[in-house]
Amino acid sequence: MQRFYDFIRRHPTGVDILWAVLLLGFSGVSIVAEQAGGGRERVAAVPIAVGLSAVVALRRRAPEKMLLLAILMGIAQLLFGVRPGVADFAMLVITYTVATVGERWASRLALGCSLVAAGLSRLRWSDDAPTGGWAQTAGYVVIMTVPFVLAWVLGDSIRTRRAYFSQLEERAARLEREREAQSKVAVAAERARIARELHDVVAHNVSVMVVQADGAAYVMDSSPEQARQALETISGTGRQALAEMRRLLGVLRTGDSPESGEYVPQPDVEQIEELVGKVRETGLAVDFKIEGTPRPLPSGVELTAYRIVQEALTNTRKHGGPDAGASVRLVYFDDGLGLLVEDDGRGAPHELYEDGGADGAGQGMIGMRERVGMVGGTLDAGPRQGGGFRISALLPLKPANQ
Repeated sequence: MQRFYDFIRRHPTGVDILWAVLLLGFSGVSIVAEQAGGGRERVAAVPIAVGLSAVVALRRRAPEKMLLLAILMGIAQLLFGVRPGVADFAMLVITYTVATVGERWASRLALGCSLVAAGLSRLRWSDDAPTGGWAQTAGYVVIMTVPFVLAWVLGDSIRTRRAYFSQLEERAARLEREREAQSKVAVAAERARIARELHDVVAHNVSVMVVQADGAAYVMDSSPEQARQALETISGTGRQALAEMRRLLGVLRTGDSPESGEYVPQPDVEQIEELVGKVRETGLAVDFKIEGTPRPLPSGVELTAYRIVQEALTNTRKHGGPDAGASVRLVYFDDGLGLLVEDDGRGAPHELYEDGGADGAGQGMIGMRERVGMVGGTLDAGPRQGGGFRISALLPLKPANQ
């Protein structure tokens, strides 16, 4: 039985043709039985029955045209005096069809014709009017009009229901497209964040290794102990860089967030002091102070603070010169964390930080601004009066849009 229903749904026009053939057959029997007397009514009844049967057969393919054909057949009935018969059932069918799938003008036209068809029929064949007077005639007209109006109402309600479901499907498809677009944006943002992380890891740790390697080569003959310490620093820094890079590359393999990885914990504010200590071991004098009362901060704020200090001290080693010194200040406010990193070296040209350069300093500054922007903070960077460079950042506990 299910296969039969599926076949019917796949061939709607074939089903309509079958009904049209049956309607034409019953109409032929009716014409022979009711108009046996001959005359023009009987001659005209045949093409009218054929036309109305065609309306049923093609109602899905061309509902508006079939409505006009049905109206033409109705006018022909009035002109040639062909009394309503079995074939007029097609008018009820086409009224429902255009109300369901036809154009709006066709639907309104079908409703208008449905309201006046019974009245015109009663006027055309007034000799068949009941003897009860105008009240009974009006009741008869209303009764004959009701099926057409109900067919139109049913078709229009189905049209509304289909339009509603179509809107739901369109909305679901749109939401799906938006979800895919948001996923792509999230992937791009994650890749950009991982790129920033890799830059910070490579720029800082490799810079330390280069400085230590140069120092070891310089004192290799005169002070083997210092050379050995420098090599140990290079080894430890390299292992740390490998661990962090393994964590980041592991994220690319698994698709998980670095914060949830199992490789190494994310750097936080408490590790800034350790970072400063490692920088001091490279020969750069760094003054480190904490003001205010330390307290737990959001992980994003802590990671941003660590990376800003790391990048700033890396740039000082690169561009500050041999006698440069730096200072790092962490200030805990009620609503955020303040950072101030300054150095008194000769520094790099300010355009290098803003526009980028061969050594990647520009990318480091861009990364700083992106990190600060992600947590809703502000960053101010530029040359100091009297020489050196200054980086100031304010990181709120909550983003400004929350």
